[in-house]
This record gives sequence, structure tokens and C-alpha cells, in this order.
Amino acid sequence: MENTNEVKNKITPESLDIYSSKLKVGDKFVKIIFLLNYPRYVSVGWFSPIVNAPELMDISLHFDPVETAAALKNLKKKTAQIEAQIFEREEQGLIRSPELETAHHDIETLRDVLLQATENLFKVSAYIALYADDESSLNRLENKISNILESRLINVKTAIFEQLSGFRSILPLNKNELEVSAFFNSSPASSFFPFVSATLTSNKGVLQGINLENNTLIIFDRFSLENANKVIFATSGSGKSYAAKLEALRELMFGTDVIIIDPENEYKKLAESVGGTFINISLASKEHVNPFDIPIIPEDENPADVLKSHIVNLAGLIKMMLGKIEPEEEALIDRAISETYAAFDIYPGSNLKNIKTPLLSDLESVLRNLEGGEKIASRLYRFTNGSYAGFSNKETNININNRLVVFSIRDLEEELRPIAMYVILNYIWNLIKSEKKKRILIVDEAWWMMKYPDGASFLFGLVKRARKYYLGVTTITQDVEDFLLSSYGRPILTNSSQKLLLKQQPAMIDTLVKTFNLTENEKILLLDAEVGEGLFFAGLKHVVIKIVASDLEDEIVSTKPAS
Repeated sequence: MENTNEVKNKITPESLDIYSSKLKVGDKFVKIIFLLNYPRYVSVGWFSPIVNAPELMDISLHFDPVETAAALKNLKKKTAQIEAQIFEREEQGLIRSPELETAHHDIETLRDVLLQATENLFKVSAYIALYADDESSLNRLENKISNILESRLINVKTAIFEQLSGFRSILPLNKNELEVSAFFNSSPASSFFPFVSATLTSNKGVLQGINLENNTLIIFDRFSLENANKVIFATSGSGKSYAAKLEALRELMFGTDVIIIDPENEYKKLAESVGGTFINISLASKEHVNPFDIPIIPEDENPADVLKSHIVNLAGLIKMMLGKIEPEEEALIDRAISETYAAFDIYPGSNLKNIKTPLLSDLESVLRNLEGGEKIASRLYRFTNGSYAGFSNKETNININNRLVVFSIRDLEEELRPIAMYVILNYIWNLIKSEKKKRILIVDEAWWMMKYPDGASFLFGLVKRARKYYLGVTTITQDVEDFLLSSYGRPILTNSSQKLLLKQQPAMIDTLVKTFNLTENEKILLLDAEVGEGLFFAGLKHVVIKIVASDLEDEIVSTKPAS
């Protein structure tokens, strides 16, 4: 008995004030309304605007089956009464009554389906409890719900002097104390079905968050879609990196390898917590990646084709280092790279295993000996022997044989960040092609690369080909407009089956509305969203999401100063 009383004390509100047309339960104002009269026809989904409304409310539906024999007896009596009225009007010479004839037709139709046992009859009661922090908000919510229902010719009434009975009818106690009901046969009764909001819950995958429309869990396997790519658009501080870290942590538990490019050291704590590898790329760091490293040749690919593709990617990197170049210079760079490799006996058809690879300084030397190449070589000097040499002109000395690998580029100058991202992504891509396994690649602040055509082109190529290698690329950016205005931004978006939109700035919202065909309510939601709230798209479905974490997960992925 003591345990029962303890439970009651915990679930019972601190206070309950009863008024004629409302209640005050604790700190909340509550109003119970009920649905009274319905139109002759109700369409499928007519109740969905109420079920999916973002405001706090409870809906209680009571379905009481009526015995068919008793229903048929009453309907027979009702038919006789209507026929008598019709006959009496005819004897008096009055014009026909469409209301009586319609009622007679409906009752006869209902009698037929009940006799044929194709339908059953139910007594249906529908009650709604509205909640608000103050009376004015409660009245506004009541007006909103009433307008929605009355636009569908459904009358709504407040339970005057019966608010407490209505509240008890709302609670999950299986009590219908108000007993305000209407009769429905099976087909129209099914239109009350409340589970009409979109759900993204599957039997496998990781928890993405909570569906704010119906409080269901959003559990989804990104590798079950046509591609496993994902984009995250959000303003600074809205939880985009938090969401990416949380998903990475959960994917690790399901055997997925994760590689991250981290521009702000936000993922260092995650790497340390799970025993991952954290690699700091900077001008003074001891960890280096040589962009001239030859990729590991996959068994099903031609070494010559792999080398040619690598030279094209390398040429794109050199163009990013140099900035604006002329077409003649572009051709010269391509020739110089091939000659640099040839000097180390690396050419299409050669044995590419266990070979020494050149450095950027070797390319500079070749350029100085080519006609017209000296000017380009001088522009490369800062990357070979100048202030940037420690970053780009060293042999690779890192080991990324780990389930979680984080590349940090925070300590690099802003000008070098897109170049570093290109070098690292190319290195990662070569690794991914060498061995197919379930991986996720997170590129945070991808707009750094999108500012450069060659960087954007490389990132798009990676996203487009990722599916072939069992890879899912997560592209994160806060500069939404510049990302989408890039010639490769929209193709990256198109090739990403998952999208996560968190809080947005007013200046960016119109672009997103057009891109994602958002409704006015969704637009307002993104402008007013709390941290970790937004819209989650998976294929053709999308829902309102709230990113949630356990206390332990929050301790690992949070980068707030207080944590």
C-alpha cells in the first residue's frame, strides 16, 4: 500500500483548481473540449491537423461497439418514423424534403451493410485537452483548434461545468465520464485513426532523435537508402556538430568506422573518449601527409587508371595552392606532375608497389626546368621551402589504422585550411578505395572547400562515388547560401539521401524554403528552433526532430565550456 501511495504522490499534480470552463493543474491551465456534430461525409486524414499540431494537447478517443441486433432494431424504428413523415408531407401536398430523403437513404444504406456484416457500428467520443501557461494563450489555442475543426463542419464545444469529468475522461484510465458521443460505422470511424504523422522508425539503424510530432523514436539506417550521404545545414551554435558527433558515437557501437575532418578541435574529446586517433595537421606539427603518395591499387582496378586519376586530383590541389591560373599554366602543371613521377620511375604500366614517392619540392624543381614553368615554381616556393613548407613538403608519417580517426586543421592559417582539407580528403579517399568496409566520413565546415571550384569539384566527386565503396559522407556547413550557390553545392545535396536542417538565420531561410519546398509552419519552426531541433529528411519522408543524448553521451560529445 505504501508503494501505491508513493506512486500516486509522484504522478498527482501539486494542485488542482476547478473553474466552470477550465482547470488549473499545477502551473498549467487546461481546457477540455469535445467534438459534438459531424458532417455527412468525413475524409481520410481530417483529424491529422489536430494530431500533428505542435502545441501541447492530449486527445482521447473512446470507441464503444454497438451490438448489431440492437442497432438494426433501432434503425428499423427510425426508418419507419422517417417514412411516416415523408408520407404525411405527401398527403398534405407539400414539396419533397431533401433532408428526410437523405436521412432515409443513409439509414437504409447503414442497415444493408450491418445486415451483410461488412461493417460494424460504434459509439465514438472524441475529447481534447488543451494546455497553456496562461489564460490568453489557452484561449488562442482553443480558437485555433476550433477554427480547424469547424472549417471541416465539425462542431466543437467546451465542457462547461464538467471540466473535471472531461479531464478524467482524457486520462488513460479508460473512463468516459462525459459520455458525449456520435454513432459511426466502421469506415468513417477509421478516419479518427490518430497515427497519421510521418514516422521514421525501423528495426535497424541508430537513434537520430525524437519525432516532435508524435514523440516516437527516429531510428534510421543511413545505409538502407539509395546512398548513405548526409548534409547538415545550421547556424553556429545550433547543434550541428553535436548531432554529427552523437551519430558518430552511435555508429561506432554498431561496427561502422568513422573518419572526421575537424576544423575547430570539436571532435578531440570524442576521439580521446573512445580510444580513437587524433591527428593534428599544422605548420609546426610532427604529423604530415604527402599529397604525392601513390594510392593503394584496388584489386579490381587498373593501376594505370588509378595513377591518371590521382594525377588529375593532384593537379586540382596545385591549382588551389596557386590561386588563379591561365589555361597554358594548367597544361604545364599537368605535364610537370607526370614528369615528376617519371623521374621516380612512376608512370602508367610501371610497378607501383614499394616505391619511393616524390615531394612537392621535386615538382618545383621540374617546373624550373620547363619552359614557362619558372614563374609557377616561384609561386610554389612558399609551400616547398617557404613558410608553408612544414605543412605540404614532408613525407607521410601517420597511421590511421583505427576505428575512429580525427584530422584536426584548427591550427592552420585560414588560407591553408581548404588546401589541407583537399590533401586529407584525397588521402582518405585513396584509403577507402583500397578496402571496402562500412565507413562514415564527416566533413565539418565544408564551405571552406566549396569556396574553390577545384575543391568543390573534388568533394562532389567523392560524394557521388561514395556508395560504390560502402561510404557515407556527412557534409556540414553553416554558410548555406554560399554552399547552395556553388555549382557543386546542389549536386552534393541531390546526391545526399539524408538532410538535417537545424536553426536558420532569417537571411538564409528563403533559399532553404525554395530548395526543400518547406511549408510556412516549417519555415517558422526553423527560425524559432531551439538548439538541437529542426527537420530531418530521409528519402522522401521528413519529420520534426529533436536531437537527444544520454548523460554519458552528452558528457562525451558536448564541447560547452562548462562541460
